[in-house]
Amino acid sequence: MDAITRRAAVLGSPVAHSLSPVLHAAGYAAAGLRNWEYTRIECTADQLADVVRGADESFRGFSVTMPAKFAALEFADEVSSRAAAIGSANTLVRTAGGWRADNTDCEGVDAALDELLGGSPVSSALVIGAGGTARPALWALQKRGVEKLTVLNRTDRAEDIAPVVGAAELEFVSYDADLRALAVSTDVIVSTVPAAALNAHASALGHAPVFDVIYDPWPTALATSAAANGYRTVGGLSMLAAQSYSQFEQFTGVAAPRDAMRDALLRHML
Repeated sequence: MDAITRRAAVLGSPVAHSLSPVLHAAGYAAAGLRNWEYTRIECTADQLADVVRGADESFRGFSVTMPAKFAALEFADEVSSRAAAIGSANTLVRTAGGWRADNTDCEGVDAALDELLGGSPVSSALVIGAGGTARPALWALQKRGVEKLTVLNRTDRAEDIAPVVGAAELEFVSYDADLRALAVSTDVIVSTVPAAALNAHASALGHAPVFDVIYDPWPTALATSAAANGYRTVGGLSMLAAQSYSQFEQFTGVAAPRDAMRDALLRHML
């Protein structure tokens, strides 16, 4: 590497809590990228375009968190096929032609599901929530061949979600449904909502393996309920780590030192 400083950053609001710097800094150290820096930049959806356009040439990429993921997709000059299908982007990469948007959250979902389920086949899944995090989860599930996707949400957003699920059967249900029967009949539950939102429903829902995107606080009431009933659970740290690897590689052009990045994240959370 030459002496030119190269930079990346995470954009979002609020962003002070973001653990992306822990992951990427550990990656730089392990890969010997001594002239790379990774920072946090407070940035709302309305500010994203100006922030990215104003970034000097040292910035090679941005991780994007809420509430700016939809704005990142709209801003980009080029969009990956999966980001287009998911409808949002968590990654912006500088290219010769401008900025390319991608969504690596689906890789994080895949890694968490692999950890949770191993090679077990999954034909049905219950996804809780229908917001920005649910979309990559639904996309990843249908890419794994899940035939039936049930979305538990307070409002029916099937029109928004349908393009993400491909050929899978999609059903929306509300919290008035028989939640225990839904949980018992599904192969896996993926929760994408704040932990407190499920406190009153955790007992009914804890009857299947659970991947909960929350990592703080952990375990969530849903994870605790499922574990008490003998089911495996996985939290959001697995997703957070795995979504960063492809970002790291797209920013730097160097293979991500995955073990070092994940280990740094786990140590940070101790």
